[in-house]
Amino acid sequence: MLFDDNRYLALIDHSEQLLAKLLGLLLLLVMVAASAQLVGQVIWALGNLQTAWVSEKLIKVLGDLLNILIALEVLQNITSYLRRHVVQIELVLITAMTAVARKVIVLPPGAESKPQLLAGLGLAVLALAAAYWLVKAVNLPRQRSRTGPARLFRDQDP
Repeated sequence: MLFDDNRYLALIDHSEQLLAKLLGLLLLLVMVAASAQLVGQVIWALGNLQTAWVSEKLIKVLGDLLNILIALEVLQNITSYLRRHVVQIELVLITAMTAVARKVIVLPPGAESKPQLLAGLGLAVLALAAAYWLVKAVNLPRQRSRTGPARLFRDQDP
């Protein structure tokens, strides 16, 4: 048979790995271009003495830096998948927490007048933190119980 189960699954697995490698390479190129653009913008702004770093410019630079960090975490997710053939939920949750933190950091002026947005971001932070804690708690190695017989001491008290 042309497409028996084993051949079909091997084709799917090979295609999946090829696509993940292509996406990883594409993401790496985008990150290099974004980093070069950000460095250029910062150097240009540093050369311009009129740049007000305490205003929106700083928030924009922080947002751009966090975007590159999120892209780096996504690249780590892809490479982790290629190495282990599993999606590591901890990495996905950390990436999501970074994305929500970025959103909170770059909130536009006047966002404090939008209680639904703030409540939604707060709930997202709590849900992601709880999920991360739960995943870490489930994956912690269990300590052996001490219900066995006591050990004999070789040295006796004088």
